[in-house]
Amino acid sequence: MKQILLLVGCGSIALRAAPLLRVHYRLLGLSRRLENHGQLRLCGITPVFGDLDKPKSLNRLAGIAHAVLHLAPPPNHGERDMRTTNLLAALTKRPTIKEIMLPQQLIYISTSGVYGDCNGALIDETYPINPRTKRSMRRADAEKQVRNWGLRNRVRVSILRVPGIYAADRLPLARLQERTPILLPDEDCYTNCIHADDLVRIIFAALRYAKPGRIYHACDDSRLKMGDYFDLIADRSGIPRPPRVARAYANEHISAGILSYMEESRQLMNIRIKNELHVNLRYPTVAEGITACKAAKLESR
Repeated sequence: MKQILLLVGCGSIALRAAPLLRVHYRLLGLSRRLENHGQLRLCGITPVFGDLDKPKSLNRLAGIAHAVLHLAPPPNHGERDMRTTNLLAALTKRPTIKEIMLPQQLIYISTSGVYGDCNGALIDETYPINPRTKRSMRRADAEKQVRNWGLRNRVRVSILRVPGIYAADRLPLARLQERTPILLPDEDCYTNCIHADDLVRIIFAALRYAKPGRIYHACDDSRLKMGDYFDLIADRSGIPRPPRVARAYANEHISAGILSYMEESRQLMNIRIKNELHVNLRYPTVAEGITACKAAKLESR
């Protein structure tokens, strides 16, 4: 009999992962939108109604799954991730009459943003975190919550720190067409990426092989700056390359939200996913991944 895997956060990555995961697991998907339940069923996911912002709606989660894949983002405010707080409380809730089965494993999908600015350094998973924005502080808070929860309850908790995700349907084409500027090459920041299909394979490998309390960088082998990334996509898509501006004038041309990403620079090492999770990347570099994206778009026409 297949083990039950609860998907928390049934967005594009969960739906992309479903065909691989359902071969090995019976899939349940937490969803607050009834109108999405039909799509989940088509993907082989049994919907479970619940809203991470409403703790009372999560009462059904206790004891229903052998493993949990936590993909849900934090709320858009504050420095704490109360959605993760509510989830962990619901998974641990014990009825007065009988004991419940805790999950044996929880995989949390975090972000590389928890490191803050590393001045372009090449870093592994032992590098200290230093979140600078509220959104990364919430992610760091969620990481701390799930690791402590795992230790208290003897549940195997592992964390995947994910950088920018791209795929044929996740390319910044609108931004390129809007001619949003990027920084001059000598002032640009390093960025990190992963193709969505490779992320799915890393997630599956983590469910099989990840060590308790372990952090993994879910990234490819690329060593490129943000401007190189946008130039590559522009060239492959037949769109003019974006204009360049000096950092001193960036706030006059670039929104604060986008500029916050340009103020952090780091190069992630991915040795652990290869040695411990036995991952063989399908698209080791962004150049290879963008070529595949272009081919996928041509096939879909």
